[in-house]
Amino acid sequence: MTVPLWVLLTLAVWTLLVLLAGVGLHRWSLILSSKAELTDFPGGVAEGAPAYCRAVRAHANCVENLPVYGAIAITAAIAGVDTPRLDQLAIVLLIARIGQTLIHMIFRETNRTVAIRFGFFAVQLLAMFWMAAIVAMTAW
Repeated sequence: MTVPLWVLLTLAVWTLLVLLAGVGLHRWSLILSSKAELTDFPGGVAEGAPAYCRAVRAHANCVENLPVYGAIAITAAIAGVDTPRLDQLAIVLLIARIGQTLIHMIFRETNRTVAIRFGFFAVQLLAMFWMAAIVAMTAW
């Protein structure tokens, strides 16, 4: 399996861990302690403490970016494109995704934390565009 595919698998597991730790743990602790009902969490609405709302949004960020990266990694694998630069960019993307998620979940929103999160996001965008270009040029 190529490094970009390993990174894809890792991103999928990371997305599940963010869901369980950031969202599921909070919800299930309230439900199991009878402080909330199963129906107290309407879809698409993040209500609750700021940390919980940030965790919901961090999970959504992971879910939103997973298929985009997945398309690039799978296209590379199908096209047989496997270069050291592609591997490096995939690892940089993974580190930036984890960094963005942790900043989002751990620190309250300030101009500084939002700027840092955006920096991590910008790195991911650059990595994905660069990866897509490598795949397209190599497969061409």
